[in-house]
Amino acid sequence: MSGGALVLFSGGQDSTTCLAWALERFDRVETLGFDYGQRHRVELDCRETLRTGIRALKPEWANRLGDDHTLALDALGRVSETALTRDTAIAFEAGGLPNTFVPGRNLLFLTFAAALAYRRALTHLVGGMCETDYSGYPDCRDDTIKALQVALNLGMDRRFVLHTPLMWIDKAETWALARDLGGPPLVDLIVEESHTCYLGERGARHAWGHGCGQCPACELRAKGYARFTAEAVAAPRT
Repeated sequence: MSGGALVLFSGGQDSTTCLAWALERFDRVETLGFDYGQRHRVELDCRETLRTGIRALKPEWANRLGDDHTLALDALGRVSETALTRDTAIAFEAGGLPNTFVPGRNLLFLTFAAALAYRRALTHLVGGMCETDYSGYPDCRDDTIKALQVALNLGMDRRFVLHTPLMWIDKAETWALARDLGGPPLVDLIVEESHTCYLGERGARHAWGHGCGQCPACELRAKGYARFTAEAVAAPRT
């Protein structure tokens, strides 16, 4: 597909799957990460290893994968009293949202992504937002993304298209999508090299990858991987 794409690429499972999804569809793909003072900043250190690994999976992906960008949004971390930007226990707030919610994060990410895409002559923005397996974050909802696409197009007088390929699938289906896109080698790359753990732990190696194994992000990833592997074993052989 023409126009080129910019993928919001954190170094996690979802964004790596989205990167593979974009490389299957667009003739030029660039990546963008954000340093906003997150506790799990180690995810940024995973990005280049993942990009190198993805290049090795398919020659056409290697040809399509272009520049990588990182933007510092440390102001977001300074104004966000959350468990993702402070050393505090993960819990639910009085309003029902988990304290891992960083207000405005995806709104800012996509706005800065659009500004960069404007300069890079890229038309498509790809993010891993999901309304199926999520913690109730309002900036992950499909309605939010659609409204922001309208605002960005009006405010920048450009025709951006925001893609969220994971919006209506759960974590097990996200693992399956990675397998469908890049086969077992992509699944293995995501297991070994991507980062999900909110606490930033890379020590323990579980079947689904590295992490503390107890935070909500690890639990969601682990449950999804377990169901994905169980369904793969149960699937009839042809």
